[in-house]
Amino acid sequence: MSKPKYPLGVANTEAQAVTFNIRVSPRKLNLVAAMIRGKKAQDAVAQLTFSKRRIAGTVKKTLESAIANAENNHSLDVDRLVVSRAEVGRAAVMKRFHARGRGRSSTIEKWFSHLKIVVAEQAVAEAAEAQEAA
Repeated sequence: MSKPKYPLGVANTEAQAVTFNIRVSPRKLNLVAAMIRGKKAQDAVAQLTFSKRRIAGTVKKTLESAIANAENNHSLDVDRLVVSRAEVGRAAVMKRFHARGRGRSSTIEKWFSHLKIVVAEQAVAEAAEAQEAA
């Protein structure tokens, strides 16, 4: 018996990279992910390189991994890649406590996130229209 055949998670013209359990809250990570959604892959890498946010380095590594997957595993043209999706999801929450006055305590929640970046090869016709519009 062989393993069951599952459909691919992405199309033939797409490649993805996923990073699990990033130690940042999903709200903060989504702000960085929103910066690169819909942009050309090289522009997104440049923007993340010069971003002042702490988590931008991790997002950049994930994006570069998706670009490398597109080039090596799917034989896509790197110059025509676009960040089609950048999804942020909730992961585990560590609960800690903070000592308060009069012998009480309050909870501190340390959030973790998941990040999935999908890059797609832009069609030749779409690339020509984008250049005319710009």
